[in-house]
Amino acid sequence: MSDHIPGFDRDQVVLFPNTLDGYIDEENPVRFIDAFVNSLDLKELGFKKVEPSEMGRPSYDPYDMLKLYVYGYLNQVRSSRKLERECQRNVEVMWLMKKLAPDFKTIADFRKDSIDCIKPVFKEFVFLCKSLDLFGGELIGIDGSKFRAVNSKEKNFTREKLIDRLKWINEKIERYLKEMDENDENEKEGSSSASNEGHIKDLTEKTKKLAERKSEYEGLMARMEATGVEESSLTDPDSRLMVTGKGKLDVCYNVQTAVDSKNKLVPDYDVTNDPLDGKMLSHMAKGAKETLGVEKIDVTADTGYHDAGEIKECVDNGITPYVSESETKGRWHSIKLGVPEPEFYDTMFVHDRAIDVCICPAGQRLKLWSSYVRHEERYSVYRTEECSSCPLMVRCTKNKHGRVIIRWEHQEIIDGMRKRMKREPSKFEARKELCEHPFGTMKRAFNQGYLLMKGLRKVKGEMGFTMLAYNMRRAINMLGTKALLASLNTQRMKNRR
Repeated sequence: MSDHIPGFDRDQVVLFPNTLDGYIDEENPVRFIDAFVNSLDLKELGFKKVEPSEMGRPSYDPYDMLKLYVYGYLNQVRSSRKLERECQRNVEVMWLMKKLAPDFKTIADFRKDSIDCIKPVFKEFVFLCKSLDLFGGELIGIDGSKFRAVNSKEKNFTREKLIDRLKWINEKIERYLKEMDENDENEKEGSSSASNEGHIKDLTEKTKKLAERKSEYEGLMARMEATGVEESSLTDPDSRLMVTGKGKLDVCYNVQTAVDSKNKLVPDYDVTNDPLDGKMLSHMAKGAKETLGVEKIDVTADTGYHDAGEIKECVDNGITPYVSESETKGRWHSIKLGVPEPEFYDTMFVHDRAIDVCICPAGQRLKLWSSYVRHEERYSVYRTEECSSCPLMVRCTKNKHGRVIIRWEHQEIIDGMRKRMKREPSKFEARKELCEHPFGTMKRAFNQGYLLMKGLRKVKGEMGFTMLAYNMRRAINMLGTKALLASLNTQRMKNRR
């Protein structure tokens, strides 16, 4: 029977490679990180201190600091203190940083001072992937996901929450004061004791703390009323309370991504503190279309992005949307109008554009009756006098004057999308597979479902590192480090020409 594999004797002399480079093989991703960052013009991208100052203490090279952060986000090491430790013990980081070991504050300050330059770096990598034909530029999926902010729920307040807290504090103070009055009465009657004195002192201290908290909440309520805001976060003022998975609430930011269908790479991203996705469709689609440099593109998104104005904006800009409608919303709208049965919901009425009439499921024609303008949008009202004699009226409407159909002036855009959804269901069905892959990787594999920085501007920069790390990991997994290095060298040769 053989023994276990033995290790080296700690007193034995071991011959290590003569150079640090000997520890890093040709397929190690740090070689690509080094070459990619070196290929960038950081001064043009907006980084500070690219050219060393003639006076004062020498600063660290922004190229080295950027390499450190790209490595960190690619390897789930994001905090400045952890990166400081990696510089002193990680051979890959020692090679990448040429044995430089900046302290954690220097590392943190670089990210803070360069926060607006991260998205341009992300785009430079997207352009590299484009040159390698890794983007299809035909179909993109758009989705949002909530990332936890640096703000606990206890430090987040709405008007209702403040009212409840103030009510609870007033009740507590009233109870404590009542107890103190009862103790005063007992003291007058001569039944006071040392334990009672201690209890009164404790109640006095509690009342004082509650009064201080009450004053803080009243001040916060006054500021909210003065500014007209409905919600306030104390640690990170830009963060908001949002619904996360399975109906849970947490203080978050809403991270938006556009994902290309060819290799699930991200051509564009953004961050908002609006918990709803409704107004992000055209913004994200236009950003991805511009980055990919295509004239036309298809976009798919879930029901949260179904907004008539956003869909029109997409169509006007050469973007073909495939966005599902909420059945609940359509049902609620029809029920509100007094439609008893689904067979007679608004979507079942066909508009004949040539003669401008709406044809009902019973074959009757509803003619243009009137029109009106709301929020600078024109709407047309269609009716028919045949409803009163129609045997299906009781199934169609509860309105004694007959059925009314209201159409938006650009309703044909929505009608056209409905037809596309029925004709090409695969494009919408691809949405879930497209959009959830990047977020799953970032939150599970990268453990980056929570944020380290505060403020919308800084969070956007921090997410740039995460998106860059995701794209870079995908590209390395698909092509390998050597192929990516070769493509960088090819680009350099082209630029020289």
